[in-house]
Amino acid sequence: MNLNLNDVLPFSSIFGKTPDERRPSRLLMLLEGRALLELSALPLAMPWLMSRVPKGDGHTVLVLPGLMADDNSTIPLRRFLNSRGYQTSGWGQGPNLGPRKGVLTRLRKTLADLHAQSGRKVSVIGWSLGGVYAREMARESPDRVRQAMALGSPLYGDPDSSSNASQLYKFVSGRNDVDPGERGDGPPPGVPMTAIFTRSDGIVAWGCSIEKKGPLSDNIEIVCASHSGLGVHPLALYAIGDRLAQPEDGWKHFKPTGPERALYPAVSPSR
Repeated sequence: MNLNLNDVLPFSSIFGKTPDERRPSRLLMLLEGRALLELSALPLAMPWLMSRVPKGDGHTVLVLPGLMADDNSTIPLRRFLNSRGYQTSGWGQGPNLGPRKGVLTRLRKTLADLHAQSGRKVSVIGWSLGGVYAREMARESPDRVRQAMALGSPLYGDPDSSSNASQLYKFVSGRNDVDPGERGDGPPPGVPMTAIFTRSDGIVAWGCSIEKKGPLSDNIEIVCASHSGLGVHPLALYAIGDRLAQPEDGWKHFKPTGPERALYPAVSPSR
């Protein structure tokens, strides 16, 4: 029996310099269980995060869960952002079962309500499928969205060949295809857009989770993280906090300073 190592662990996906849009290997998918370790590392990393992530200006942040997840999955992230002075909100629609009838309409209303209540633009963060929603909301309502972030989100590519969750998506959403407008294809939104990704993602091909290069777009790589733990990974939370603290009219590309420079790749790929 001839074993092709790339069928087990696609080294180009992890160490390569060019975007990889192939479905993650079976081994990477099995290693998604390390998300529990990433969650358990968060309390240990909290003193560092609290000392290095600046306080925010108090604007509202809407956080959207991934496929099959609900607001409970984003509690650690929202608690951290609350501690930094932001007003956070979950999406309030139970498990994310895809863009079923009424889901996007209710999401638009939530954004409108949060914008009206605060009188300020809202930042929107989405994990996995939630990041696709966040990106589209930013593109659709730049007058209400301050910036958008996507964590391991399938922004581009063919879901059937680039995601280990495509069949699950079809089953729970009741759809046999993915509308490009709901997946995220197209130009980046006209507001700051940050894609946070990891080459060791076991669910979505990392090359499909990076944004096109532009003056208002950023791609931040988290080394050796899992897809399922990306929203609780200390390095991802640091990057999120750094991005949210950017002045509304003075957004700049991610450029960590001090000891954090060693924790992030010096150059991130882009489409």
